[in-house]
Amino acid sequence: MEADRVRRQEGEVRLNWWNEGLQLKLRIHPAGLALAALYAIACWGARQLSLDQFYLPAGVRVAAVLLCPPRLWPYLLLGEYAYFAQMRVPMIEKYGPAWVLLGSTLLMPAVMLIVHLHRKFMTASTNTWLISVAASCAVAVTSLNLVLAHLLWPVPPAMPVLASIARLVVGDFIGILTLAPLALLWIRRSTHPAWTRGFLLQAGAALTVMVVLGLYAAQLPLDEVNAKTSMQLMMVIPVVVMTCLYGWRGAAIGVPSLNLIIGLSTPGPYTGAFDSAAFATQQVMATTGVALLVLGSRISHYYHRSRLGEVGERDALKHARNSLFASELDLRERARHLRKLGDGIDTSLDEVANWLSAQGHPTVASSLLHMASVHSRQLREQTSMVYPAALEHLGLYVALQAGGVREAWDLSNRVLRPCLLGDPCQLSAGLQLAAYRALNDAVSLLLHHETGQIQVRARCGRVGSRRGILMSVALLDGYRALSVETREAAIERLAGRAMAYGGSVQPQRNRIRIALIETGAPAPLPSFHPTDRSASFDGEHSQTRA
Repeated sequence: MEADRVRRQEGEVRLNWWNEGLQLKLRIHPAGLALAALYAIACWGARQLSLDQFYLPAGVRVAAVLLCPPRLWPYLLLGEYAYFAQMRVPMIEKYGPAWVLLGSTLLMPAVMLIVHLHRKFMTASTNTWLISVAASCAVAVTSLNLVLAHLLWPVPPAMPVLASIARLVVGDFIGILTLAPLALLWIRRSTHPAWTRGFLLQAGAALTVMVVLGLYAAQLPLDEVNAKTSMQLMMVIPVVVMTCLYGWRGAAIGVPSLNLIIGLSTPGPYTGAFDSAAFATQQVMATTGVALLVLGSRISHYYHRSRLGEVGERDALKHARNSLFASELDLRERARHLRKLGDGIDTSLDEVANWLSAQGHPTVASSLLHMASVHSRQLREQTSMVYPAALEHLGLYVALQAGGVREAWDLSNRVLRPCLLGDPCQLSAGLQLAAYRALNDAVSLLLHHETGQIQVRARCGRVGSRRGILMSVALLDGYRALSVETREAAIERLAGRAMAYGGSVQPQRNRIRIALIETGAPAPLPSFHPTDRSASFDGEHSQTRA
């Protein structure tokens, strides 16, 4: 039963299709018709300026397919057929309707197929695929034209096949290289840098030189072939300069201009005219144009890779600085909480000491205050090693001489008084914090891995338009060299912080040299509230209590 029902439904569907017919929804937009008309006019105008050895309609065809999205290709087909209709319909009596029909309908679909097959390469960072499109389209269109002519013409062409192939392929290829690079340059306009005034001036100067040379060569007598060829070859020099300076953009402007000037200056008094001298020059120019386009594409490719590498490196260093700065902010907040905790303990001990004095125990109260003062000072010294609050208000050098770091260096009995020159307050807070950490780590390395006295030096200054600081942590004995372990540890522990600030770490014979340079300072540290007791620099509270 189920099978019978399915067969009845299939029969009804077939009967409905037979009765109602096939409905096709086809929308024709006025803009599409305008595009078709514009394309047909462009092909007609280009044909008036063309010869077989310099065929611009081939370039118009490829450029239009590149510029228009696939949804507009049917309108390009319509424009192609309109162009061929006005040109080839009068040829039906001479060459036959079969050649007029097939020769007019197969060329554009062949070009569209070739461009479609290259679609996956169009997103690449290089534009060398355009050479493949140009060569493939020139060969395909020429092959179709010659095959159809030899098969369908009542009288096959009298010109030898090889000569026809050379003339038509080179003419189509030059025509494509004249217009397709400009179309691709327009497509990629958003990915290229903005056209600066300098680029426009240099491009205008190059084009002016090429036009002058082309006009001069066109005015030479016909018997001065060598001089004319030399002048045309000299036109390559501005194109080479533009390619070397601007890569793909320079080649995409220079090569089409070169082909256009040489092509338009080729004498063509009648249809099918051929200039053998100009043809030889055009072959050389076609080869040179391919080389320049490939060179320009590679130059732009590696330039963009270099720029991306520079941007990536700059972003990486920026992120590293921001990460270090964020960690310092976290340590700053912890140090603030420790200071508040110390203030609370001190307040509680003060109350206990006052109560003991009131109860008649002044000796116990005095001892308690003394021990509280000692431990409070030690707590604040350790807190300053977590984060040097004095650096925010008084600079790097005060933080090194008045905080817990200096106390730790004095207790080691190995670190001499630092030699500090320059004004660190001219540097950003992030750079001063990085210098503080780097000096502390470098001294700790030498204290743990080396013996003998240690000298710390630092100098703030300016190198050109950039500020920075140069630091040195050295063994006082100049005849002693750092161990391999110390050198490796210095690179591992200090290089990351130094690179984040555009500097370097150089372990030398008896010292570690650290350079930090201002490279776009991060945001300034937020200040503590003025009423916050913990905002005072390290040691102030304990000194007041003592």
